[in-house]
Amino acid sequence: MLYGQLIRSFFYTLSILLKLCPANLKNFEIRGLSMKTCELKDGKELVIRKAVREDASNIIAYTKIVFGETTYLTRTPEEFLISVEEEEKFIEETNKKNNCIFLVAEVDNEIVGTLTFSASSSQRTRHIGEFGMSVKKAYWGLGIGSNLLAYLIDWARETGVIRKINLKVREDNVRARTLYEKFGFKTEGIITRYFYIEGKFYNVIEMGLEVN
Repeated sequence: MLYGQLIRSFFYTLSILLKLCPANLKNFEIRGLSMKTCELKDGKELVIRKAVREDASNIIAYTKIVFGETTYLTRTPEEFLISVEEEEKFIEETNKKNNCIFLVAEVDNEIVGTLTFSASSSQRTRHIGEFGMSVKKAYWGLGIGSNLLAYLIDWARETGVIRKINLKVREDNVRARTLYEKFGFKTEGIITRYFYIEGKFYNVIEMGLEVN
């Protein structure tokens, strides 16, 4: 627990130091831990970086919160039963792959958003993957989703491996669809009755973006 706090304090301190740097120095790569900082619409500093093993317990706590804040996500808080050990393993395995990434977004050393992109290990399909993203409701509309998505697209182009980014979004989630369209994602299909919530079905839209 103490080590995890030290890791988070390190990133927070680094984000403070970055405020003193010229704009062109605000993207860092430290032993494989990519980090980006930017200013949100409310003036606060946002830090986006790759998740590390020590984030596991905080990511679990964060995920349970966001699952309870919206029905646009696929699970309820009660259904999210991943242990700290399982989350640690998932983070470590993701970080070993060159076609997968797990991002966390932090404000004042608190996780306020996450994005995971997963792709296959198969040689024929390892160039294509799908991401899922969430942001705490209190931070909606500040640009966190846009910055996470921009980080993902930049990373995908830099890998030399990823050629296509896919996603699924609920048909009635207009805010999210507008964001994805802004970044060039195109509708490729529809899956009917994907969600079933309180006696009502919801469709999902499949969208994709070709990169490289």
